[in-house]
Amino acid sequence: MDYKARLRTYYYLTKPGIIYGNAVNATAGFALASSVVGRLLPGRFVAMLVGSSLIVAAGCVYNNYMDRGIDRKMARTKKRALVRGTVSVRAAMVYATVLGVAGFSLLAAGTNALTVVVGAVGFFDYVVLYGYFKRRSAWGTLVGSVSGATPPLAGYVAVTGRLDAAAGIIFAMLVCWQMPHFYAIAIYRMKDYAAAGLPVLPIRRGTRATKIQMCGFVVAFAVAAALLTVRGYTGYVYLLVMLVASAVWLRLALRGFRAADETKWARQMFFFSLIVTLITAAMLSVGGLLP
Repeated sequence: MDYKARLRTYYYLTKPGIIYGNAVNATAGFALASSVVGRLLPGRFVAMLVGSSLIVAAGCVYNNYMDRGIDRKMARTKKRALVRGTVSVRAAMVYATVLGVAGFSLLAAGTNALTVVVGAVGFFDYVVLYGYFKRRSAWGTLVGSVSGATPPLAGYVAVTGRLDAAAGIIFAMLVCWQMPHFYAIAIYRMKDYAAAGLPVLPIRRGTRATKIQMCGFVVAFAVAAALLTVRGYTGYVYLLVMLVASAVWLRLALRGFRAADETKWARQMFFFSLIVTLITAAMLSVGGLLP
């Protein structure tokens, strides 16, 4: 393998799509907090963004290590580097450790203790708790949603240094967003999960029960989003946009009960959830500045 190919291999080992998504959400949390306190801290923003991204990258590499046996059984993951042996287990562990140490060091030096704690909670949840429960319980998705909700929380507390109502609401929003998002993946990738022996909800309880939960979490997401305006952190423009996005998302979720092609519908739910998270990040960033 040449030098450039090796670099690409190590790059994709960190699951860059996950890093980018979390970076967008962390930026949104930081922007909202900046509007709350009325100041912008560019140096702290860079430390938070780069540090948290490195921690997410480390978690993804560790996850690749832990899941290499599962990945071997799934069509979409069987070509990952640790499955094919293009990266050794030892090299991956060293790589993950360096990324993690660098990330936590940067958070500690450039933000505050609470941001480091939030980063540690997200890292532990993803690598240890989610890694355990995804193999044993249909609720593994909910356990894993905690880690996905910590980047915007880290961005928020990096500015404020405290856990307040807005911090809790942002965390709840991201937990609720992730459940329909990942349940949609579980439905259209159900054969893969079954081959790997993972007890995701559509396999354990069926797609109808999964769709009911998806609708419930979409409603919960809308309620949590509205609470930011109710508590005075964002304006009514933010509220209107978030309620419209949630209503469209819920309408699509309800269509799942009469979908002739569940796989096609689940993919539509997945892609629309990505649109929702982009809208959410944008509105969190400017919601406190708009009327």
